[in-house]
Amino acid sequence: MSSIHDHGEKTRSTLVGVSFLAVTASSHSSASAAIVYAALLDAESWPLWSAYADVEWDVPAGVNRPARVDDLRTIRSLTGRVCCRERVVEMVPNQRFSYEQAAGLFTSHRGSVDLAQASHGGTDITWSATYRHTLPLLDTLRRRRLQVWVHDLASYANSIASRNA
Repeated sequence: MSSIHDHGEKTRSTLVGVSFLAVTASSHSSASAAIVYAALLDAESWPLWSAYADVEWDVPAGVNRPARVDDLRTIRSLTGRVCCRERVVEMVPNQRFSYEQAAGLFTSHRGSVDLAQASHGGTDITWSATYRHTLPLLDTLRRRRLQVWVHDLASYANSIASRNA
């Protein structure tokens, strides 16, 4: 069973007039880290578990390979508008997936999804994000969205584990 444990790690600081926001949200999945990690990389599964309608990896036509560091992905909202383009910056299979926003309104966004084997079984998921430019109204939205994403990812991974059991 998945539950959200928002650590409330919301940090705002100012450095030479630049405002930063760090947000962290956690959830637990009964699925293995391999299943959770695979769901993160499977662009076709995102509409099944996230609030986004489409995630598309930008790879050359005719190339069929797994995602890798420096690959770009485009994320679109339910309305079909491009929300952002992200670049993969770190991949540690079944442990960590990190990305940074490559284009869009807030190009200083960086996020990581960390997976750890839970002592009671399954996987603890921690999704963290840092934003260089913040606005108080957006901060609340970003915090809620991250909580929803980590919960939805855990729930989706649970459903895969249940089907495979």
